[in-house]
Order: sequence, then C-alpha cells, then structure tokens
Amino acid sequence: MTDEQLKLYRAELLKARGIIRADLKNNEINQIKILSEITRLRQICCHPSLFVNNYTGESGKLNYLMENIDVFLEQGHKLLIFSQFTSMLEIIKNSLGLKGVPYYYIDCSVSAEKRLERVNLFNTSDSVSIFLISLKVGGTGLNLTGADIVIHFDQWWNPAVMEQASDRAHRFGQVKRVQVYSLITKDTIEEKILKLQQKKRQLFKEVLTLDTGFLNNMTKEDILELFS
Repeated sequence: MTDEQLKLYRAELLKARGIIRADLKNNEINQIKILSEITRLRQICCHPSLFVNNYTGESGKLNYLMENIDVFLEQGHKLLIFSQFTSMLEIIKNSLGLKGVPYYYIDCSVSAEKRLERVNLFNTSDSVSIFLISLKVGGTGLNLTGADIVIHFDQWWNPAVMEQASDRAHRFGQVKRVQVYSLITKDTIEEKILKLQQKKRQLFKEVLTLDTGFLNNMTKEDILELFS
C-alpha cells in the first residue's frame, strides 16, 4: 500500500478491532456488523476512495495492476479483470482511459444481448485486449476464450465463485495456456482471509447464498484473527 493508504488502513483496523472485541467479549456475534467492518478494510486494500469520500491519494494495488497491464499488453496477452466491487471497476476504467487503453466492460446492468455482443467482439478481434467484468456476472455462461490472462483484483469469500469466473477463459475452444492471478495486499485482512480459506477450504467450497454465510462456521478466534 502507499503510505497514505496504509495510514487509513491502520486507523480503520484499530477502530474495527475495538468494536469486534467488545461485541465478542459480551458474547455477541453481529454478522452484519462484522461483515461491514471486513468490507471497509477490504475496500481500503483495493482503493481508499471506495470507502473515503474525496480521497485524492493513490492505491498501491491499482498502481501494481496498471504496471502489469502495460507488461502484459506489450507481450501480446489478452486480459480478463474481475472485481467484486463495480465501483472499483469504474476506477480501473478511468485509469485505462487516462492511458488511452481500450476495454470492454460488463456488470449486472448490461443486458444479455450487449454482453454477448461484447464477448464475441473480444474473442474475434485484437483491437481490444482487456475485459473488465463484475465477479457476480463472471460466473454465468460467458465464453471468453480470447483471453489468456485472468486477474482477480480482490478476493471473494467463496473460492468456487472465483474459480467459475476464471473458467470463462478455459472454455471449449481455448488453445492458449491461461494464467490466473489474484492480487492480495500484503499484511492485511486480504491475506488473512486467504489463509482462512486454505484452513477451511471445504467450508468455502460450499455454495453460500449470503455473504454472511461463512461466519456461521467461524469461531471467535477465527473472527479475532481477521482483525489482529
């Protein structure tokens, strides 16, 4: 993270830790409150402007992404970039626009007809090498074999959802080797979530109908570890 980003993260982490510890001490597990605190921290990891109004600083993760996009494009790759946060995709769109890099974009607001049109153009033309996709849309029937690089900008609670999104580039007709990357901000809640997923992988493979579903099978120690 950048210095300003790290300062914001530490301040929010300290605040969240106090709130969650106080609740757990009183044997209270408010799933909505816990998820809200986790989401704020995850948003700061992605880009503080997702959480802080009028933030004018930078994001270490966004800077890293843009640097690697330049490298991948120079090497002739085509990229799928997924994020849970449509507001983060908007930021990435703006960054690509400033660099004059063309892209396609879909989220839940884009009609099925428009999705198919953009997918077909991406797969059959070399004029656009980047496709930005909302993770919630990415798991549904898209065939994006034109891509050979998949980047998950942020982590989803259920790895199966991310795997389904990555599979968009692994569909029938793919002749290239596909590389999949997940961007994890070091020493943050993102890294702790990843370790928790590895520890409880079978749990996270289950279909979760609610974002709070994972909390049902977490101990107090697991929850405190996220905010340590």
